[in-house]
Amino acid sequence: MIIPTYNRRDLLPRAIDSVLAQTRTVNEIIVIDDGSTDGTDDMLRARYGDRVRYVWQPNAGVSAARNHGLRLAQGRYLALLDSDDLWLPEKTALQVAFLQAHPDFGMVLCDVERVDSEYRHIDVFRRRDTLREDGWVLRWILHNPALAPASVLLRRDVVDQLGGFDEGLRTAEDLEFHLRVARHWKIGVVEQALVRAMRGHEGLWAPDSTYDDYVRVVEAAVADARGSVDDRGLDEALAGTYVRNARGMLIRGRWKDGATLARRAWRLTRDAQLRGQIKALVPFGLKRALRSLVPG
Repeated sequence: MIIPTYNRRDLLPRAIDSVLAQTRTVNEIIVIDDGSTDGTDDMLRARYGDRVRYVWQPNAGVSAARNHGLRLAQGRYLALLDSDDLWLPEKTALQVAFLQAHPDFGMVLCDVERVDSEYRHIDVFRRRDTLREDGWVLRWILHNPALAPASVLLRRDVVDQLGGFDEGLRTAEDLEFHLRVARHWKIGVVEQALVRAMRGHEGLWAPDSTYDDYVRVVEAAVADARGSVDDRGLDEALAGTYVRNARGMLIRGRWKDGATLARRAWRLTRDAQLRGQIKALVPFGLKRALRSLVPG
């Protein structure tokens, strides 16, 4: 399994300890240090010795760090864990059992308990809410390609065929990877929260391009899926993407960009719920715009 990290000396031991506590032994733990300057290396050597393989690289971003680890990993199953997240003890055992029982599946996911910076419960991201079945799930993932990398277990064959994360993306690299795997492999779900993922903590990526990258990734996936997924479903997925990201752009004060996405969404969908969300963007955007004019 691969843990990318950057200046997380204090958080990293929790992640590693959760791997060492698995009921099914994890034979290989690789930490890819993406240019840390906080003494991560000294801490790892003192605390774990040769139980953890530590590799330092010049700062290149989370995708490059994950891909470096994927190239080094030797196992037939590959897993990821961000250094501020935790695995629960049965995670490896249950997901390996799933892939062993489904030899034609490339990846299995699980539910994710989302926690704050003190690891206090916020909510649970239940994969079955969006992935309504196991198997060929691209048509569902297009509507919500969110992926917690820590929830993944995949076969080496997947990476050998498709490669790793897109290093050209500053953000949304996990969404792009999720969609690419779903285009070529069956995906399943273990319906248990086997991961605790931190929200509201500074990650390895910069958020400036989040909305633009998200839109570009889904647009490319929709174009690639034409002919294999029905056009109406693709249009609805794209409209939903535009609505979600229009709202984010309005929050950031990107009025023109948000309005452009809202118009695109309206043209694509006849769904009453989605159209209601688009209409709601008008007063929301006006309120945000007026608030921005008031001196702080």
